[in-house]
Amino acid sequence: MGLFKKKTVTKLYDKENKKPVIKASICNGEQVAGFKDIHTGKIEEVMLIKNQADLDAFKKMYGIDDDIEKEY
Repeated sequence: MGLFKKKTVTKLYDKENKKPVIKASICNGEQVAGFKDIHTGKIEEVMLIKNQADLDAFKKMYGIDDDIEKEY
């Protein structure tokens, strides 16, 4: 019975000044999703990506439909 369903809340980010990126480590393959400031290049890390389900959850959380570029 699904009386109490968890609502999915879409979070917002500054689409004019930040773009979504995945920061990947060359050494151990660890991936972190976050947002890169277009002007300064600083990356704000949001969540660890362990598998495709984590990446899908990140995209759904912020309403991202496009592919996210990786930075090493």
